[in-house]
Amino acid sequence: MTASLKQTRFKIGGMDCASCAAKIDTAVRRLDGVADVSVSVTGASMTVSHGGALPEDKVLRQVARLGYGIVKADVKAGARISAGKADDHNHADHEGHDHEGHDHEGHDHGGQPAGKEAAASSHLHSDAEPGQAWWRSRRAALTLSCAAALLAAYGIGHVVPAVERWAFLAALLVGLVPIARRALMAALAGTPFSIEMLMTIAAVGAVMIGATEEAAAVVVLFLIGEMLEGVAAGRARASIQGLADLVPKTALVERNGDIVELAAEELAVGDVIVVRPGDRIPADGEIIEGSSDIDEAPVTGESTPKRKSVGEAVFAGTISTDGVLKLRVTAAASDNTIARVVRLVEEAQEAKAPTERFIDRFSHYYTPAVLVVGALVALLPPLLAGGDWNEWIYKGLAILLIGCPCALVISTPAAIAAGLATGARRGLLMKGGAVLEGFAGITAVAFDKTGTLTQGKPVVTDVLPFGRDERAVLALAAALEQGSSHPLAVAILDRAKADKAPVPPALAARAISGKGVEGKVGGVAVFLGSGQAAAERATLTEAQRLAIDGLNSQGKTVSVLVADGTVAGLIAMRDEPRADAAAGIAALKGEGIRAVMLTGDNSRTAEAIAASLGIEARAELLPQDKQRIVGELQGEGLKVAKVGDGINDAPALAAADIGIAMGGGTDVALETADAAILHGRVTDVWRMIKLSRAVMANIRQNITVALGLKVVFLVTTIAGITGLWPAILADTGATVLVTANAMRLLRWRG
Repeated sequence: MTASLKQTRFKIGGMDCASCAAKIDTAVRRLDGVADVSVSVTGASMTVSHGGALPEDKVLRQVARLGYGIVKADVKAGARISAGKADDHNHADHEGHDHEGHDHEGHDHGGQPAGKEAAASSHLHSDAEPGQAWWRSRRAALTLSCAAALLAAYGIGHVVPAVERWAFLAALLVGLVPIARRALMAALAGTPFSIEMLMTIAAVGAVMIGATEEAAAVVVLFLIGEMLEGVAAGRARASIQGLADLVPKTALVERNGDIVELAAEELAVGDVIVVRPGDRIPADGEIIEGSSDIDEAPVTGESTPKRKSVGEAVFAGTISTDGVLKLRVTAAASDNTIARVVRLVEEAQEAKAPTERFIDRFSHYYTPAVLVVGALVALLPPLLAGGDWNEWIYKGLAILLIGCPCALVISTPAAIAAGLATGARRGLLMKGGAVLEGFAGITAVAFDKTGTLTQGKPVVTDVLPFGRDERAVLALAAALEQGSSHPLAVAILDRAKADKAPVPPALAARAISGKGVEGKVGGVAVFLGSGQAAAERATLTEAQRLAIDGLNSQGKTVSVLVADGTVAGLIAMRDEPRADAAAGIAALKGEGIRAVMLTGDNSRTAEAIAASLGIEARAELLPQDKQRIVGELQGEGLKVAKVGDGINDAPALAAADIGIAMGGGTDVALETADAAILHGRVTDVWRMIKLSRAVMANIRQNITVALGLKVVFLVTTIAGITGLWPAILADTGATVLVTANAMRLLRWRG
């Protein structure tokens, strides 16, 4: 797509399988001004790329004629767009009705203004209103009506045998007319070989050879299969849309000293909101008052709440369990972490995986081939071998039903969509099916150190006192560091707070460039700085020098505390590995995946961290060096994933087969690279690979089921063992099995 193209997004109602998406894609591509079309079944959406102004009325009408509801995705509450035109007057009855935040599947947005043909054709694929049970949908009503008509036909035929055939014909027409209408509309829109066309040909052919009862039963079974597909597709959509439902609808906002309740979607960046104990947090924000244990399980899957206080960030949808918090909103409702995750997953589901693209191309030739095979089976034996015409036409029609590509076409996208959704719910964001599929082949992972394998900030690891206790050493050091924002100063202050060391005031405190900080604490002259600078103010014993060297050899930065001209203690600090880093590296090795650390840090620190994690290290690297090493690994035949912060590692992320941004919900973590680990867990790299492999295994199972059943019933049909009923059961059954198997991925735990 060129930079000059614009994009318009639509929500589609009643679309439940890849065949539906293909019909819509083909129909919309035929319109003037349309450059590209991307349709997501799970997202129930369509993105149209176009150069100039898009003829929206034509897009809406074209989709409505195929039998699907459609509305422009950015339509505001009360401003409905349907297949005919935009209603620019206010709909009083739609006040407050959010056309963007819920699933439009239940609305016949495309039916009314588009004309009678659109209204009639939309009957089959109109789904339930949001919140309604599936059995109250129009699709279910049609299925139940056709089934009831079939049962009535059996009863009438038993009581009045003379009209039995006409009763079954009437039952058949109840279900077949909508199907045939959609087949015709699809053919006119560029998809002549649709599943509906195969069904229509088979049903009409069966009537012509006197198999009216079977034709009616086959249509009922087909409608049941369609309905079950819709239920499964709805579950897949709900799995990711459930994330959006985590955010409360209202928020308590501080305005002019008062607390008022407003809709969460009205919150603006900078607003101050109050969150009570037990409440869900309505927006991304920063704590400005209070502290609380934050239950992030609904968003991150973390089993243990995290204690958060002033200055720390919180996500929308998480729960404040035991404290009252005041937050400053840092992102509008449309741009909070959950909204961006949902948007990213919907966009990712529109990007097809290589396997899915292959299946699409295969089915493009497969369906016409089925028609040819069915025709040959029906015609050749009677023409060449004197076979019975009725018998072989019957077999040819059964082959049309067996050959329906629905199960095969849905086998891959259903698994991909379920995999993307379940990954997103666990903070594993992958930008499209190609990325999800690519993880399965990863054989090496290159990690950045700072902020990726480590926490990204130093912490105090050792306090060695001389002539004083640890708390006294921390108290003197913290007194000098009060008010400083230097990372080492913050580490000392945090440790003093954690150890409950008193922090007395320091007088005449000042920083000495390149050396440290000095001042007076309780009348005592105190200095805190490097070992070399400390040696200028006090005599270090041999034991103290050895201790400093030993700590340095572990990659730690050592600050020496001097009080009244003598060494009072040593404070060692280091950017420590993440709690799960060692487990994450071990898990990758357990899968036979090579792990390597690439860092710009000094060799001593790198080697110390690497030794504690069991990973090989390359240190003192510039960004271009990291890119070069990724290329060298690829030259060894490895498929490389690069994990970094998405900024400094940009060249290496771009060079890798898959680039992964590590972050805590930041824009960088969500928008850089091919994938993002939302919650900063090293083990999540392993989980991404495991999820990808589970998805690929699921796809292989689905394709085996879809093709295997067809082969079995093809043989039995030609042999005269099975007929129309088993044929449609094979197709419907395979579709249901494939969809159900894909939905198992929604329960994946990693």
